[in-house]
Amino acid sequence: MGAMDWTPLKKVIDENESFLISSHVRPDADALGSELGMRAILLGLGKKVCIVNASAPPSNLHFMNPPGVILKLNDTVTKATIPQHDVVIIVDTSAWQQLGSMSEYIQSSEAKRVVIDHHVSSDDLNALELKDVTSAATGELICEIAEEFGVTFDADVANWLYAAIATDTGWFRFPSTSARTMKIAAKLMELGAIPHEVYNLVHEQSSVARVRLGGRVLARTQVEAEGRLVWIYADSKDLAETKAAPSDTEGLVNVCLTIGGAEAAFVAVELQTGQIKFSLRSRIQHNVAAVAEQFGGGGHKLASGATMAGPLPVAVERMKAAFLNMLNAET
Repeated sequence: MGAMDWTPLKKVIDENESFLISSHVRPDADALGSELGMRAILLGLGKKVCIVNASAPPSNLHFMNPPGVILKLNDTVTKATIPQHDVVIIVDTSAWQQLGSMSEYIQSSEAKRVVIDHHVSSDDLNALELKDVTSAATGELICEIAEEFGVTFDADVANWLYAAIATDTGWFRFPSTSARTMKIAAKLMELGAIPHEVYNLVHEQSSVARVRLGGRVLARTQVEAEGRLVWIYADSKDLAETKAAPSDTEGLVNVCLTIGGAEAAFVAVELQTGQIKFSLRSRIQHNVAAVAEQFGGGGHKLASGATMAGPLPVAVERMKAAFLNMLNAET
């Protein structure tokens, strides 16, 4: 497995008893799987632990939302009623903006901070930062921590972590997939993860609303720069009329990249708050993390995200200009 030194984390865990785990807004499978895996490790070590996020898990990841485990701030709990904790462990992000409403709470808390992440983009979170950008998923790092601490996962946690790694690697298609990734996935299978069931739960349980939204949005696919840039959008009217959620746009940006000649793509989604959420993707020669960072976002070279103020047409033009600058600079 990896060569991370987990000694500093071991010291923090040994010296403290209660832990809060959190991750980024609109959590994906890697965020949820990493949270649930870290929770299992801490419980296995006899610690008190709770998970509180700014956003609820999306409907397509309902199997990664065990009852009463993942709490939503200002819904299940408030800042005043979050269980007492000595340490905050932030997984799968190193950016304040990505923490949403949890950001203000964590910054005001006197609890120690730990970050476990694999993303390139980063803020100074004044934390013990345990980051490995060579890891295909934060879930990989959680598996390494479990091995380091001698904790064995049950089948449920193995499935959640398999989902974390499989989705973040595009089901082991992305260049980030390594021999280490495959070894960890195999170990999770030995512990009870069932790949075809995980795939079915993630990708073959779509709602009618999700399918209708996808058809509507993809029907107006736009191309720029002689087909090198592809983009789509979903506005509030699309979401309302199809009865879909913003999370139902997940994966559509990858469809854009399947167009021959496409080198980069983005999807813009208008949220209820009026903000515009962007998902950015690129082929191997382009760095969309640098684009995302221009707008306070971040992520990986080939897959990143950002959120900016509306209105939608203005936000799209700003993002389009940034993409075209990237493509022209790297021609």
